[in-house]
Amino acid sequence: MKSWFEEKINIGLLITLLLLVGIGLLSIYSATYDTGSSDYFTRQLIWAGLGFIFMIIVTFIPFRTLQLLSYPIYLLSIIILVLVLYVGKSVAGSKSWFGIGNFGIQPSEFAKVAVILALAYFLSDKKVNLQRMKYLLISFAIVLVPFGLIIRQPDTGTALIFVASLIPLLYWAGASNTFMLGIIAPSLAAVSSLFGITYFLIVIIILLIILFLQRENKLISAIIFSVTVLIGISVQYVYGKLEPYQQKRIDIFINPESDPLKAGYNVIQSKIAIGSGGFTGKGFLQGTQTQLNFIPAQWTDFIYCVPAEEFGFLGAFFILLLYFYFIYRAIRIASTAKSKYGSLVAFGVVSFLMVHIIINIGMVMGIMPVIGVPLPFLSYGGSFLFSSLIMTGLLFNIYLNRKEY
Repeated sequence: MKSWFEEKINIGLLITLLLLVGIGLLSIYSATYDTGSSDYFTRQLIWAGLGFIFMIIVTFIPFRTLQLLSYPIYLLSIIILVLVLYVGKSVAGSKSWFGIGNFGIQPSEFAKVAVILALAYFLSDKKVNLQRMKYLLISFAIVLVPFGLIIRQPDTGTALIFVASLIPLLYWAGASNTFMLGIIAPSLAAVSSLFGITYFLIVIIILLIILFLQRENKLISAIIFSVTVLIGISVQYVYGKLEPYQQKRIDIFINPESDPLKAGYNVIQSKIAIGSGGFTGKGFLQGTQTQLNFIPAQWTDFIYCVPAEEFGFLGAFFILLLYFYFIYRAIRIASTAKSKYGSLVAFGVVSFLMVHIIINIGMVMGIMPVIGVPLPFLSYGGSFLFSSLIMTGLLFNIYLNRKEY
């Protein structure tokens, strides 16, 4: 017989969460240890405490109440995103913060929670059929409203997370393989064409093979193929119309060494930090790249370099295992929940966190563009940690109510 605690609380998920937050706090302490910025650690500790309190509150909110609040929370988040454009605090050229004393609150982080709830509520409606274009368009509209407001701040990295997270959630909700292929293939064609004609042709050949094996409607297959080729071919034209600083970001993504002292500096230094850790690392507070501050503000988006240098391959791989196990437990919650709404909420959390993890670690390792995406539970950032813990609270809530219909 399981105890009440084991029955109501997902212990594996809880232990994994505590380990990740603990590693994050230690990494921030190390990254700010010799910089005169130790208050970052204190602030993150306060946000972690508040986040855990709200996580517990969210865990025990009645399931039906959570459903009924989905649209009101979404509407409130939209109002706040509009408000921040007019009265928000400008930080690094982006008007995306409310300043409260020494703390800053970023509404876009809380909008992630609101979008998950609103999408889950909409997609769980029995009348919604994702085989029909009408419902796909409504799903995209729910995401594109906050996306547009966040782009205006501007905060491109956070805005892109919303769109990227929508795709796997739609698939979980029942979108067809053809729809997924129609979204993913053009995206891959666009990225591959930046690296040269050979990579672009490889994507096109793979697409042809998949379309042949799927044996879908010939007209739909032709449309997917044509759009993919058109987007791939037009990338260079679009690239030529971009602003110089936007072109620079793409160039650095393809080849960071082309500007080693400016735009490519962070990526180069992060790869050095990860590599210098070796197999077992240099020891806590002993990382040269970290302690000599080679990476500016390393405690934010490039925090993964800290444990990778100080605890080496073993430490970096352990963190990846923790993330893998966290996502695995979350998917299990989504797959075992009897309520479609609960399942979609849980997988919405999976989608947002997974996209963050993939992009951030890929960014730090130089295999993805640097777009300012933090690492869940590790990166410094009160609003992001707070919203991530609320998302985890949603997972615990769905687990607690997994037998509800």
